[in-house]
Amino acid sequence: MRRQLSRAATALLGLACAAALGCGGDGTTRVSGKVNFKGAPVPAGKVYFTPDPAKGGTGATGFADIKNGTYDTGSAGGRGAPNGPVIIVVEGVDTTAKDAKEKSEDVSAKLLFARYEVAFDVPKGGSATKDIDVPAEAAKGPVAPKGPPGSIVP
Repeated sequence: MRRQLSRAATALLGLACAAALGCGGDGTTRVSGKVNFKGAPVPAGKVYFTPDPAKGGTGATGFADIKNGTYDTGSAGGRGAPNGPVIIVVEGVDTTAKDAKEKSEDVSAKLLFARYEVAFDVPKGGSATKDIDVPAEAAKGPVAPKGPPGSIVP
């Protein structure tokens, strides 16, 4: 009886460790990588992994902070990316920009780009690496649909 309890305890401990390490048992995967903009590391920002319902993606959005050109959904404050097709959304700021610090005490960062999107298929379990190269055109921002002001363009 004691041996059976020991095996059960060991199995439960193993499952708890796997869950804590983000091994994909919860339908998510730890994703990390580098983020560059115009060939240079993005100083700060956020990376989101949003399920792509058009391709069958489901689950909660994963996310990670960008710090000195790198991100990791397994870091403190992050959440693993949902397995399957996602849209990666990247936001980048420069907290060291000279003009960001001169304008006001309230301004602490200069926006590099507001939103850059790229499709990705997150593999199941374990971990994955996805480096993201944000093109210079992303600084222009999203393109508004053409049509008369106030109209809805599909």
